[in-house]
Amino acid sequence: MSLTIAATPFAYPFAVQSTALVIIDMQRDFVEPGGFGETLGNDVSLLTAIVPACQRVLAAWRKAGGLVVHTREAHRADLSDCPPAKRERGNPSLRIGDEGPMGRILVAGEPGNQIIAALAPIEGEIVVNKPGKGMFYATGLHETLQELGISHLLFMGVTTEVCVQTSMREANDRGYDGLLLTDCTESYFPEFKAATIAMVHAQGAIVGWTAESAQLLSALP
Repeated sequence: MSLTIAATPFAYPFAVQSTALVIIDMQRDFVEPGGFGETLGNDVSLLTAIVPACQRVLAAWRKAGGLVVHTREAHRADLSDCPPAKRERGNPSLRIGDEGPMGRILVAGEPGNQIIAALAPIEGEIVVNKPGKGMFYATGLHETLQELGISHLLFMGVTTEVCVQTSMREANDRGYDGLLLTDCTESYFPEFKAATIAMVHAQGAIVGWTAESAQLLSALP
């Protein structure tokens, strides 16, 4: 059944059976107090504020029988998939692989690398460990989605201007029609979120569409 969301810059048509809800990097180290994000001096309350809206969308999407994809930025324990240029850039107090408040930073299997309990995956949902910012780089996710007949992607998660935007641009290059749920994504820097939303739907949805979650919830049966 074809559905339509009132979106920017124009209506977004989709069908649940060919659409996946993608939840980007809602992992403890980015979102929870005491995690990696906070150790970098960020106000994580900005990110936790979107959790209730994300929960509502996730519950409704599951009820509609749609596919769910969770991603988390995660590296192997030996950091063989983490380029030195990524680990050594800047002057943070903790680097990828260092021991942090929730275990080793951005290392798969560590407590801080887990998706928050409020949005935890359930059986049958796809969980992707991605070594980069984008969800397609070195993950095999594109091939999986193609096998499942997915052509449309609904995006939630953090941060808007980094991993969410990168994933949306990767998706656009691979032929997916993507929509960003604006009240279900956030940044440590609100001005970056606003700029990203404007870039996504500019020039006739050059990257994708944007809409609030209420538009999706009202469209679902």
